Amino acid sequence: MERIDYKRNDVTLKKAFIRAGKLLQKFNSADYEDDKIKTEILTELLGSIGTGISIEHNFHCDLGYNIHVGENFYAGFNCTILDMAEVRVGDNCLIAPNVGIYTAGHNINPIDRHITGFAKPISIGNNVWIGGHCIIVGGVKIGNNSIIAAGSVVTKDVPENTIFAGNPAKKLKDIEA
Repeated sequence: MERIDYKRNDVTLKKAFIRAGKLLQKFNSADYEDDKIKTEILTELLGSIGTGISIEHNFHCDLGYNIHVGENFYAGFNCTILDMAEVRVGDNCLIAPNVGIYTAGHNINPIDRHITGFAKPISIGNNVWIGGHCIIVGGVKIGNNSIIAAGSVVTKDVPENTIFAGNPAKKLKDIEA
């Protein structure tokens, strides 16, 4: 997947962070049962959303507009999506609490680390279940119908119809369709 380089002090980027921060503040302080207002905020914040979306409180993202989720998407409490590059999530996906989806990376040169960053897109297929406390790093594709076991760190692509677990995540078995 293509790497995107950016400068951390970019004025346009700072404005986008502020925009997202204000919308996240509204979303995370919205009445827990007010699905209408939460959906309105998510529609404004995210790049695109399908119907039947549900994201629990304490959701965080960098920009919002790089996130695209399909139909019947669910994300549990404390979901963090660092969307410095595009994040695409298919239909009928479940994300458990405390999951981090990180497109952003850091320069390894200590002098440049605070000046520049890079990001790689993440793609999550349809019918994927990501267990609690997982981390998905930039450049990863997770195939349709796959399961990522709780606590896993996904650093490489996950083929469809498989279960992955561990740090780093490795294939446990195939899922019979």
